Amino acid sequence: MLDPEGSVEHKPSSSFPKVFLIPLAMLLAITALLLLAFSATWQKETDFYTFKVVNIRGKLVSLEKYRGSVSLVVNVASECGFTDSHYKALQQLQKDLGPYHFNVLAFPCNQFGQQEPDTNKEIESFARKTYGASFPMFSKVAVSGAGAIPAFKYLIDSTGEEPTWNFWKYLVDPNGKVVKAWDSTVSVEEIRPHVTELVRKIILKKKDEL
Repeated sequence: MLDPEGSVEHKPSSSFPKVFLIPLAMLLAITALLLLAFSATWQKETDFYTFKVVNIRGKLVSLEKYRGSVSLVVNVASECGFTDSHYKALQQLQKDLGPYHFNVLAFPCNQFGQQEPDTNKEIESFARKTYGASFPMFSKVAVSGAGAIPAFKYLIDSTGEEPTWNFWKYLVDPNGKVVKAWDSTVSVEEIRPHVTELVRKIILKKKDEL
């Protein structure tokens, strides 16, 4: 078609306007970066020691400080039928093997039978004064169900074992991977050989590195 001047009339190009190419490229780049960031965050949370928790005195702490050592993670309660035997045995284990290569990590929980009703301050006082507990203790939390803290969700997902009562025990290796879980009816004495073996491997590895 000719215009009044006799020249050919050019129809607008149907191709995607170049003005939109730069914003689109930027959008794709931002999306890629967000995906990488999400992936990196997910990868960081692939072991127990990458989580942060609140200690018994209300301070946010990173479990990263325990990396390189063995941990026995236990949901404790002050008024349970398992309380006396477990606290005594856990403290003995801490005394025998800790704190350089091993630690009991105690998480008070009131989900089972309402047997941990006290405040964090009262719980700590009870454990320290009654049993001389020298192992790390953390703020009272939920360890089961939808409200469970992320660190315990990781333990549960790793083992397929979810606490159904007080004093469940999860053995975590120096790399933050969960080795095994035991319920309340299994005594600390029964699992001591498993803990001792992991600690022995750490000591031998350090000797080899000298």
